[in-house]
Amino acid sequence: MGNAMSVHAHFSGSEAVLLPPWIARQVQQLLPHRGHALLLAGPSGLGQYELALALASAWLCDQPAPEGACGRCESCHAIGVRTHADLLTLVPEELALSLGWPLDEAVRDRLEKKDAKASRWIRVEAARSVVSFAQTTRSRGNTKVVLVYPADRLNTESANALLKTLEEPAGNLRFVLATDAAHQLLPTVRSRCQWHTMDWPGRDEALQWLGQMAPKADLNHRETALRAAGGRPADALQWLAMGLTPTVWAQWPSSAARGDTSMLAGWSLAQQLGAYQQLCHDLMAVGAGA
Repeated sequence: MGNAMSVHAHFSGSEAVLLPPWIARQVQQLLPHRGHALLLAGPSGLGQYELALALASAWLCDQPAPEGACGRCESCHAIGVRTHADLLTLVPEELALSLGWPLDEAVRDRLEKKDAKASRWIRVEAARSVVSFAQTTRSRGNTKVVLVYPADRLNTESANALLKTLEEPAGNLRFVLATDAAHQLLPTVRSRCQWHTMDWPGRDEALQWLGQMAPKADLNHRETALRAAGGRPADALQWLAMGLTPTVWAQWPSSAARGDTSMLAGWSLAQQLGAYQQLCHDLMAVGAGA
């Protein structure tokens, strides 16, 4: 998630992108945090990655403010173009491609030659690179940062490779881990981090953000998508992008009863299961008198 609302802290290219207000509030809340490992946890669609990147940017910024990174200095620019030497991102290969983070040369060669598919998991080789990263001299400033997203994509081997550095980081090394499935993290990883449970946006600010991100969607469409997403704005934006109108949602119960699954064409398995779960929940609620 990213929009033009509150505070410079997330970057695209060389320009700062303003954060949604509920993310901006959490940046200000967490910046005084002095622990070396922070775990951002909560359901999907609340902006864990955006908050993690905003915090990393502020920690590395040459001229940080109480609101976060300045968005103008050399450090902020380096993060925007994904070249900051003091920021190491651990993300699955398939996600790194979509988020614009560079891949190791050997990995790029392997993918270009189609020797293997981009991994959905954070590979142990990437996790082991944290050890050497921790031992290198800082390129600027007083801090180095490791950003792990989604942290639940650490398998047992890669998580274990992180543990010692996560528990006793060298120098001023800081970790920020973000996930929407904290229960899938190894207990040994969870116990080494200080938790932050993601804040939920207010209804009005979520609808306003959706209006900026999807200006062609009217208020009725946005409200329907936000309800379908359980109040999680980024998930609601996905529903809007799929063209699911209030009329389509209204027809879903009768379509499901007829065994008509055409509405689900092109959906991921997780989205299909989620829709059926929501339908079952609503039917039970209505059956109980709601």
